[in-house]
Amino acid sequence: MASKLAIRISYVAKRPVCSRASHANHSIIKSSKSRTLSTSTAVHQDNESGQTDRRWAYTPERMRAPVPVRSRPNSNDFEVNKEPRKLEQVMGRVLGTGGEKMLTEEVRWLAVTHKSFDHGRRGFNDRLAFLGKRIVELEASLALVNSSTSTGQNVARPPQDPYGREPFKHAALDGLANLTDRITSQTLDKMRLAQLAERYGLASVLRWKPRKADNMKGSGIESVLNHTLYAIVGATALQKGGKVASRVVRERILAPLGVV
Repeated sequence: MASKLAIRISYVAKRPVCSRASHANHSIIKSSKSRTLSTSTAVHQDNESGQTDRRWAYTPERMRAPVPVRSRPNSNDFEVNKEPRKLEQVMGRVLGTGGEKMLTEEVRWLAVTHKSFDHGRRGFNDRLAFLGKRIVELEASLALVNSSTSTGQNVARPPQDPYGREPFKHAALDGLANLTDRITSQTLDKMRLAQLAERYGLASVLRWKPRKADNMKGSGIESVLNHTLYAIVGATALQKGGKVASRVVRERILAPLGVV
């Protein structure tokens, strides 16, 4: 093994310097040409579409199948909103004063796009909804703990101590009885949140594909409305910060539900 390595080293050393330099330059020129060619082709194709700056408005050409795999039934056609102005108005109602411009155009469309729309090829709001749901649950828990009136029912009282001792009491601990799974789930009930989203007009700008266009409830529109409401909160947190998102949750979600 050592003898072979020595032979290779001596062979490279004996080669003329100009030969090695020309070979290296030829390799560099060849690779740079190939990279330039592939990059220019991609840019040319993107420029032909003319919509590189509006990712939400079109399906990428390379994600389209040349032939449809399944036939599309005409009875299940469902039209979604395509008007940016209408979406801005709904965002203003959901987020409050200044909500029309609180999020960028791309994020606004992403927040109202369900993964069922266009097979998720234009992006969807799952990650935004995951973050937004955590924020809403946190603010709801804080509101329940700080509630002056305990909403807990059938809370078991501690038995009387035979030595006359009393458990520690503090005003800050009075709301702990509200933090039960039942009360929290009732506060953020799917039906209540869906009704709130409908009052804001969120159903008119949803981008999703119902299973049956003539049966929205059976297609799960309540879950989609909840999901979208959470996604808007998550998008607000990412673009404007947690302080603004918490304020939106308290003023635009929990207050209409009667929690704060």
